[in-house]
Amino acid sequence: QLQPVESGGGLVQPGGSLRLSCAASGFTLEHSAIGWFRQAPGKEREGVSCISASGHTTKYADSVKGRFTISRDNAKNTVYLQMNSLKPEDTAVYYCAAGNFGATMYEYDYDYWGQGTQVTVSS
Repeated sequence: QLQPVESGGGLVQPGGSLRLSCAASGFTLEHSAIGWFRQAPGKEREGVSCISASGHTTKYADSVKGRFTISRDNAKNTVYLQMNSLKPEDTAVYYCAAGNFGATMYEYDYDYWGQGTQVTVSS
């Protein structure tokens, strides 16, 4: 089954950092754009960041610019989301998704989705 697998979520205090990983299960991520999305309780899923297959193009939601950094290591078949200066409003389930439409923040452009990893920012 072609499915990305997220890891790295957890509980962190405000101002802290986490690094999420998105690894491939059953396929290579090398030729896919990867998007990170999140969904907080009672809210719609939103795009957080995305990266092109080459890694040359990255995009961020305004709410995370300057705090989150997306990167990829194709040799390790993994995409990362470094999250710094975390805020309580970053609390959500974070999903990674793979697609072939380039780096977009639209969930409909992604075909393969992970199960998600919980990030909780609380003191």
